[in-house]
Amino acid sequence: MLASNEMMKFKSYQNRANLFVKEYLLADPLIPYTSIIGGVFACKMVYDLTQLFSTVHFKSYSSLTRIQRVEWNNRSMSTIHAIFVTTMSLYFVFCSNLFSDDEFSELVTLRSSSLSTFALGVSVGYFIADLGMIFWFFPSLGGYEYVIHHLLSLVAVAYSMLSGEGQLYTYMVLISETTTPGINLRWYLDAAGMKKSKAYIINGVVIFIAWMVARILLFVYMFYHVYLHFDQVEQMQSFGQVLVIVVPLVLSIMNLVWFSKIIKGLRKTLAKRQ
Repeated sequence: MLASNEMMKFKSYQNRANLFVKEYLLADPLIPYTSIIGGVFACKMVYDLTQLFSTVHFKSYSSLTRIQRVEWNNRSMSTIHAIFVTTMSLYFVFCSNLFSDDEFSELVTLRSSSLSTFALGVSVGYFIADLGMIFWFFPSLGGYEYVIHHLLSLVAVAYSMLSGEGQLYTYMVLISETTTPGINLRWYLDAAGMKKSKAYIINGVVIFIAWMVARILLFVYMFYHVYLHFDQVEQMQSFGQVLVIVVPLVLSIMNLVWFSKIIKGLRKTLAKRQ
């Protein structure tokens, strides 16, 4: 009977917790704010766990300088975010019916859901945390190009989350985060002294292919989609229209510049191997 009473108390607390989460934390008006806070705390948790895990399991970690250890932990944080937001973006753009032309009569540029808003809020939390670290350790974690990239991304994602406008195009752009794990792995291999390994070469080729698909071709598709649905884009608020056109355009220019550097680096690495 004692065990039964304890079980009933546990279930009662569990039901109260579920009700609190459903009725308050995940209530539609609060989703943007709880998801942002959750994203920031998730970044902090991943950063601390990476530091703890790396200290125990990676011998090369302790030999790094202080700022290199900070970057090591920071890149782990960005990798987890990239995996999360890429998964959600691929789901909403290619699998979900939320933005399908045939499913709803509502304009595709004005559609949103609790889940799509929540995922964007988590991403906003990440960009806030990462941008704060970039400013705190500037320029060790990235120069002005990273600041511009993060500020544009933060403003665009936050606006889409709060207004519910243009979420489809926001997720199309966020698919580009699929290249982040490869970029981070390249840095990890370099930091571990494996720059001449086969893994480094293979990773470079994967980065090249992923970058071309996710940051070049997909942006072309997004601009084509905007062109086909421009009458719906015009129904958005003026600031939203500017973000849909200007932010992807600036990011695509930056992607082309970085892509040229990737090509040069890959050529140089392959030439050394030969």
